[in-house]
Amino acid sequence: MSVLGASSVATTRLDHIRANLAAIRQRVGERLVLAAVKADAYGHGAVAVARMVERTGAADWLGVATVGEGLELRAAGIGLPILKLSVARGEEVRAAVAAGMTLCVTDAASIEEEAAAASDLGTTASLHLKVDTGMRRIGCEPEEAPGLARLADATAGVRLDGLFSHLPISDSPRGDAFTSGQIDLFRQTAQTVEAVHGPLLKHLANSGAVLGHPDAWFDLVRPGIIVYGAYPDPAAERSIALAPGLEWRTRVTFVKRVRAGETVGYGRTWTAPRDTWIGTVPVGYGDGYSRLLSSRGRMLIGGRSYPIAGRVCMDQTMVDLGPATEVAVGDEVVLVGRSGAEEITTSELADAMGTIPYEVTCLITRRVARDQVPQDGIGS
Repeated sequence: MSVLGASSVATTRLDHIRANLAAIRQRVGERLVLAAVKADAYGHGAVAVARMVERTGAADWLGVATVGEGLELRAAGIGLPILKLSVARGEEVRAAVAAGMTLCVTDAASIEEEAAAASDLGTTASLHLKVDTGMRRIGCEPEEAPGLARLADATAGVRLDGLFSHLPISDSPRGDAFTSGQIDLFRQTAQTVEAVHGPLLKHLANSGAVLGHPDAWFDLVRPGIIVYGAYPDPAAERSIALAPGLEWRTRVTFVKRVRAGETVGYGRTWTAPRDTWIGTVPVGYGDGYSRLLSSRGRMLIGGRSYPIAGRVCMDQTMVDLGPATEVAVGDEVVLVGRSGAEEITTSELADAMGTIPYEVTCLITRRVARDQVPQDGIGS
C-alpha cells in the first residue's frame, strides 16, 4: 500500500466483483442481470466497476439513482443500458433522455415530461413503469398500471419497455409472507398490463430475492449489495458464496507506552487496564471510519487483532497493542480485509456500528486513495 499523499487506500477487488456476478448469473439462469452501481457502486467506484462489467459481460444492465450518476458513466464511454431507478424531474429529464438512459415513470406527469423532452430532442425515450406493491416509497398503485401503459402507448416520444417494483423485506425470513404477497401482486399486475400493452421486461428481485425467492426473478434481476460481497441481512439465505469487493488498509504512524490507569483519546473514555502499548493509525471518521466503532471495533496488524482504544478521532484512531508488542511504525494495518488468518468484513463493521454493510462502504470519503485489483487486466 503506497499512494503519495494518502493516509489509507481502499482497493476495489474487481476480480471478486466479477466472481460474485458470475455466481449470480449461475443462480438465476437465463435471466438478465442489472448490476446496481448507484452511490459510486456502493463506494467501490462506479466507473471502474461499470467498465469491468461491460468489457467482461458480467452483467447486462446498470442501475443508477441519479441522472448525474448515469451521465458520469456515459462520459466514461459506458454503452450498456442504464436504468434510473427513481423518477427524473425538471431539467434533468432532457439530459437523461439525450444520454440514452432508460427512465422510471410512475404517473401521467412523469410520462408526459419524458415525452416532451424526447420529442424536443427528436428521439424516443425508453420507459419502465414502477408499480408500488408494498414498499410505499414511489410507484403507481397496481390498479393504475394498465391505464398508464395505455397512456404511454398513446404518447409520442416514449416507448414503454419495462415494468418493475421493489421488495422491502426479501432479505429476511420474517418477511416471507409479505414478500410472497408482493410477488403475487406484481405477477397479477404484469398480466393486466401486458394484456393491454404486450410483453414487457419485468423485474422485481433485489439481492434478498436473488438469494431466497426464485419466484421473484421474472425476466431480469437487480442485485445490489451481493455484487460487492456482502449479504443484505444477517438472516439472509446464503445460497451464493460471495467474495469481498473491497479492502481498506493503512499503516501505523506512532507507537507509545501508556501506564495503567492513564486514559486515551477524546473524552477520556478508555482507561488502560494495565501498562500497555498504544498504536496510532492515520484514519478516522473524516475518512469514513465511523466514530461508532470507538472502543468496540478492531484492526489487524501482522495477522493479529487489536481492539480500538477510546474514541475514533476525525483523522486518527488508537489501538491497544498489549503489554508487549513487536508492532512498529510503518507496519500495515487492515481496516477491511484479511491479514494472516484474521479477517474483518464490512458485515462485521456494520454489526458493530448498528447499521448495514451498504453504509460502511458508502461512508468512505474522497480523501481515501482508491485502487483496483483488475480482472484479467481490466481495471479503470
